[in-house]
Amino acid sequence: MSQTIVITGANRGIGYHMARLWKERGNQVIAVCRSSATQEGREDLHDLGIRVLEGYDVSKDQDVAALKKELGDTPVDVLYNNAGMMENETLDDLNLDTMRQQFEVNTLGPLRVTHALLDNMREGSRVGLMTSRMGSIEDNDSGGRYGYRVSKAGLNAAGKSLAVDLKDRGIPVAILHPGFVKTDMTGNNGDITAEQAAHRLVQRMDELNLDNTGTFWHSDGSVLPW
Repeated sequence: MSQTIVITGANRGIGYHMARLWKERGNQVIAVCRSSATQEGREDLHDLGIRVLEGYDVSKDQDVAALKKELGDTPVDVLYNNAGMMENETLDDLNLDTMRQQFEVNTLGPLRVTHALLDNMREGSRVGLMTSRMGSIEDNDSGGRYGYRVSKAGLNAAGKSLAVDLKDRGIPVAILHPGFVKTDMTGNNGDITAEQAAHRLVQRMDELNLDNTGTFWHSDGSVLPW
């Protein structure tokens, strides 16, 4: 049965491939992008039959309010919060401005969008949060990346609370690490491609239910330490 999927940050990388995969499976996909969805050397999301909403920045209250207005009362079966950013602060170069920006995008952005679209979801809807293993406190043995680590740890905490608060509404939440993926964010270094990560993540969303809600998963299906 066709579902309506809303995915943020869908104009490139993993988000692009997830949007494409969900569309190929016969779903109605709404791709939310901060900038243009047209990418050189790839099929345009528009040409794939995906509804593209451009110019929506998840870090801005007014943009998310406008997104809610644009969607109206459209039922949302899957909301996947994929939009994110990574900078590289060190203890010697602690740029608090970029740290604040990552917090707005990586932590508050998914919470902002999920809260705005709560009335579009119903029992059986599912929420996915794209986090990172770098948000794990227990797994941090290399330091650095202050803004990214703090913002993703915050997202993990927010995701766990969402899982608790939405359980009575019948809406499970997945907290997902894609793996070390070859994307622009990693300088195209990684163990797997964005397309491979997308297939894994969609599978994790397929498996999401009220019994495993709030799980911090690697895209390969293993459970990660908090």
